[in-house]
Amino acid sequence: MKKNVVIGFLGTQLDAGKKRRWRPSIAVTQHGAFPVHRLELLYDRDFHRLAHHVKREIENASPATEVLLQQVDLRDPWDFQEVYGALFDFARGYGFDEDREEYFVHLTTGTHVAQICWFLLTESRHVPAKLVQTSPPRRDEDDITGNYNIVDLDLSRYDALQQRFDLVAEEYNALLKAGIETRNPAFNSLIERIELVATNSDAPLLLLGPTGTGKSELAERIYELKLQRRRVKGRLVHVNCATLKGERAMSSLFGHRRGAMGNGTSDRRGLLREADGGVLFLDEINELGLDEQAMILHAVETGRFLPLGSDHEITSRFHLIAGTNRDLGKLVSEGKFRPDLFARLNLWTFRLPPLSDRREDIEPNIEYELNRSEKLLGTRVGFNADARARYLDFATSPATLWPGNFRDLGASVQRLCTLAPRGRITLALVDQEIDALQTQWRSAETNPDDTLLQDLLGNRTSGIDPFDKVQLAYVIRICRKCPNLSAAGRTLFSASRAAKTSRNDADRLKKYLDRFGLSWADVAE
Repeated sequence: MKKNVVIGFLGTQLDAGKKRRWRPSIAVTQHGAFPVHRLELLYDRDFHRLAHHVKREIENASPATEVLLQQVDLRDPWDFQEVYGALFDFARGYGFDEDREEYFVHLTTGTHVAQICWFLLTESRHVPAKLVQTSPPRRDEDDITGNYNIVDLDLSRYDALQQRFDLVAEEYNALLKAGIETRNPAFNSLIERIELVATNSDAPLLLLGPTGTGKSELAERIYELKLQRRRVKGRLVHVNCATLKGERAMSSLFGHRRGAMGNGTSDRRGLLREADGGVLFLDEINELGLDEQAMILHAVETGRFLPLGSDHEITSRFHLIAGTNRDLGKLVSEGKFRPDLFARLNLWTFRLPPLSDRREDIEPNIEYELNRSEKLLGTRVGFNADARARYLDFATSPATLWPGNFRDLGASVQRLCTLAPRGRITLALVDQEIDALQTQWRSAETNPDDTLLQDLLGNRTSGIDPFDKVQLAYVIRICRKCPNLSAAGRTLFSASRAAKTSRNDADRLKKYLDRFGLSWADVAE
């Protein structure tokens, strides 16, 4: 059985018994249900006599309790830094033996500063102990024992508290996901990790991902989370770095003194100063020049920067979130991005997956967009059953790549809501929207295979699988390099024709083209 060891300060007023008979350092050793095998009593040298007097009384009242006096001198027991430092040093040099002894910190005696320091050291496990709080008797003045209460700061042992923590964590996760019931395991895990980092760290965050994956929206929600957790007090300053070029970039970011720009303009505070105490979101950070990158790094590391035309640095402390759809590591190797800034940003990197990798999240995002459109239009819009089935089938199909990601999805649903007759999205409206999306994506598509097939087949390309598109485009290019159908067949079937007794390669090629409604005349230049 482990021995109980209590550590506490000598109470210079209470243990002297000046106000009442109850004395906490003596009383804590006299509860039968809580045997104290050793009491470590910390005292200042000015109270040497009182400490020894209390020691003798405890040994008389509780012979089974060993009392060890520990002299800890404090010039000012109300100085937090001094008291915490002294107790921290005491804890480091104590030599706790948790296998044989169980430790308790007596929280009743000592100044309020000492009690706070005990709490912090115990909560952080620098002192591996529980708290014991003693109190005087309430009614019977002849009772010199009073009451005691033990508090274990390991909150994981308290199921009700842990459930409350879990609920709060769920609320924060819902905030980061804008309330969308996302189903993708990888994305949900990513959000949980972001929530932990955003609430426990002030270090820069780097959000990576293709255009339209929601980096800007996520940055806004991270700011809201930090605001709720009181990590920041200031505002969110959103900067699209692609709009900042040359000297204008320096002035916009860092501000300038009057006359620094050569046109007699007044002072400009700059966006970094506007972000003081808040969050600075640098979207498309890769667009900044190397000089701006160097100054941003200096501001992040020191909290200071130099406005243009000024001889004195300005102080601004902010949390940095950076976003980009580029590979910063590659830009570093090309000399287009500073390696020191990349190293600073790369501490916490979060890659947002494209919509094509989160197809199970498309349906809840459609519901989110319907709710958002209701707020914009002032009218609730819904799908007819057949229209919903058609749109979901198209939206979640592996053949639908959503090149603009959630930006494309949001715009599509907004168009449907705006055009919906009497607040109902019909099947005809969905078919028109699908045709419009495919036309839009084809016009923006730079894939030469798609361009080649579109020229030959027009809208018929929508019925061809992506796998077949690649093969058909290759066949067409070979045909255009050959003088006739037979020569093209011999080139395309050069490996398999050796194993065949009948080598009618032209017929094989003709039948292949027929599958797509094409002839030699259609594909030959």
